[in-house]
Amino acid sequence: MVEHYKKRLWEKLQAAQVTITNEDRERLTRELVLFADRCDITEELTRLQSHFNQFIKLLDAEKPVGRTLDFLCQEMVREINTIGAKANDLLISQHVVSLKSELEKIREQVQNIE
Repeated sequence: MVEHYKKRLWEKLQAAQVTITNEDRERLTRELVLFADRCDITEELTRLQSHFNQFIKLLDAEKPVGRTLDFLCQEMVREINTIGAKANDLLISQHVVSLKSELEKIREQVQNIE
């Protein structure tokens, strides 16, 4: 994704026939680093996996877990929304929509559990 963004930046500069100085190259590199940081969804994916694992464990619990499962669903929605906001990729955006739809179905079922 970062390489694609880098290529697009260079193409735009070349199309504009801009002379690129060393200072410009440094600024472009900083811009690419910031872009890569904004697009990094590793943390969100890690938390989402943790929420899923906790959700699965709670399904086997002997005590009432409905509210906890509902809370976990809310947290998963937050993580998925953050991933969607960071996504600069069509495929990721499509997966986000699909995940949100499936999670909404799960949440409806969870609200019927004590």
